[in-house]
Amino acid sequence: MEWRDDGVVLSARAHGETHAVVEIFTAAHGRSAGLVYGGQGKRMGPVLQTGTSVSAVWKAKSDSQLGNFSLEVTDPRTARLLSDPDALANLTAACAVARACLPEREPHPALYDAFLVLIDAAETADVFPVLLAKFELMLLQDLGFGLTLDRCVATGAKGPNLVLTHVSPKSGGAVSAEAAEPYKDRLLPLPGFLWRAGGETTRDAAAQALRLTRHFLESRILHPSDRQAPDARMKVEERLG
Repeated sequence: MEWRDDGVVLSARAHGETHAVVEIFTAAHGRSAGLVYGGQGKRMGPVLQTGTSVSAVWKAKSDSQLGNFSLEVTDPRTARLLSDPDALANLTAACAVARACLPEREPHPALYDAFLVLIDAAETADVFPVLLAKFELMLLQDLGFGLTLDRCVATGAKGPNLVLTHVSPKSGGAVSAEAAEPYKDRLLPLPGFLWRAGGETTRDAAAQALRLTRHFLESRILHPSDRQAPDARMKVEERLG
């Protein structure tokens, strides 16, 4: 068994005394793992940095095996960000979300393209949180947990004049301003940029969006397997206040 693909390193952990088990997010093979021989050596150190783009060759005797990777750097993204702690933290957060939430070996090509846009924005402090929230919303959609943000689930109303302001934490359905009024303390605020073009992307709006998407990532993907949002992801949200 053999395949070739482009991808981004999500994690690398020691295996034995000299090797490493590496996870990458690939265009056509989703989140995939493999053994890298000599992965703990100096030569492979720069290749296996979280966030680095690589060209990968995966080989195994059967699909059920871990297999092994041969990796070559195509974009040393992580090395470029070493002098920028905030950008490096953003890059780490994006990779942590992908690693925690993506199912293994399940292709999500459109999500992969969005992921590349996200990590390439790691250096842009005011843009990255907005893109992270949009990526997480897309991730929920791709995994079958999409939110209903095109109408008010309380009244059924739709149309260009509708203003959606909140989301039900249980159903994931949006609620209009009028319908939400009596239940505001039980609903999650919905920033405009998550459901319509041209919505404000202020710091407060980004913080609200990340709290919203985190709620559904945890309740629908992570909590069923007794996990929380990754610490690196939480730090992005915390920096916004």
